Amino acid sequence: MNGTPILAFERLVKRYRDGTLAVEDVSFEVQPGEFLVLVGRSGAGKSTLLRCVNRLIEPTSGDVKFEGQSILRLRGSALRGLRRDIGMIFQEFNLVRRKRVIDNVLHGRLGHYQGLRGTLGVFPRADVEAAVDTLVRLGLEDQALKRADQLSGGQKQRVGIARAIAQNPKLVLADEPVASLDPASSENVLGFLRKICKEDGITAVVSLHQVEYARIFADRIVAMRGGSLVFDGPPEGLSDDRVKELYFEAEDGDAEPEDGSRPGPQRVDDSLPGQPHEGAPPR
Repeated sequence: MNGTPILAFERLVKRYRDGTLAVEDVSFEVQPGEFLVLVGRSGAGKSTLLRCVNRLIEPTSGDVKFEGQSILRLRGSALRGLRRDIGMIFQEFNLVRRKRVIDNVLHGRLGHYQGLRGTLGVFPRADVEAAVDTLVRLGLEDQALKRADQLSGGQKQRVGIARAIAQNPKLVLADEPVASLDPASSENVLGFLRKICKEDGITAVVSLHQVEYARIFADRIVAMRGGSLVFDGPPEGLSDDRVKELYFEAEDGDAEPEDGSRPGPQRVDDSLPGQPHEGAPPR
């Protein structure tokens, strides 16, 4: 893909107060309409990188540009406007458990309202109809009036996708969206996410542990290790040898996984590429 990037990282650095260097001099661009997947072991810097985009984390140095504009200079209403244009999908769903599915989806519209309208749950008919349509596209039309805590994990994550899409975003960030799901649900969720992004022309940056899913769904893969970018290319370019380097041949200075453990081949999170499961959604 060619043209002006929708997102650009320019020598981005994030060092935490305890001295941990989470992101080190990372530079790459994301083109409009791309479905880009970030891979790497836990602690490689993927989540930190994503959260610098919508300023949930403040970078230490470097820059992030969205549609050519530095996000680091944005304040107040300009920053709120940026966050309206960027949908976020979380590993732990972040749904309001006691609220209905349709209400959770409509929460994606709150950034577009002023005053008490969204707080009181008063949404325009057009927004409600759009939310229902999105649930239909995600195969959740029969779940719209259920409470979120009555759903399976895969269904909850599809609600998370619907909520992000309700924003009418230009960019979606998905931070380990299938880490807590079984393989069949993971492929289902990633298939729906890719399909909707492609149909609606939404750019997506998705972080994953599972390289096999990246190879199935990504237009392009960016791999990180120890906070640095170590691969940027098409899925077929990420060889098994490169994957082993990423996950199993740790060097001194590599960031530890969040749970303090080392990955091994028996872990689902860090599994090497394999054959897709039966029924995997088409790319």
